[in-house]
Amino acid sequence: MTTTENERPKVGIGIVVIREGKVLIGERLSNHGAKTLQIPGGHLEFGESFEETARREVEEETGLKDIVVKGVISIGNDIAYDKHYVSIGVLAESESGDPYDAEPNGSRNWQWMEPDDIPENLFLPSQKVIRNWRNGTVYSD
Repeated sequence: MTTTENERPKVGIGIVVIREGKVLIGERLSNHGAKTLQIPGGHLEFGESFEETARREVEEETGLKDIVVKGVISIGNDIAYDKHYVSIGVLAESESGDPYDAEPNGSRNWQWMEPDDIPENLFLPSQKVIRNWRNGTVYSD
């Protein structure tokens, strides 16, 4: 990996969205990790809290509104796909609405999956966040 002197890691937020014990999973289409499965997520924007980023990214990618953020479930230093991210995993619940492909160039095929049925081909940061959630790690303010 080649870097420039001013290059710094980015901050990514991955959101485990739960409904009735199932996890929201979609297919990643763009950028690094294309054609893997993922949880909703994206970049932390300047001035945003983790909760604000989680709400915005879930709505932008899946169309779901009114998620309830429960807390942070993981922190990772991810160097993969020729990228370097500090990855923050967040747990959220959704009680209503049907997910759809709100960003069809970035992701698609959002569906609720039983945790034991999630396929192995997960985007690496999503895989870590799901693993921590399944291990029962939740940090909240």
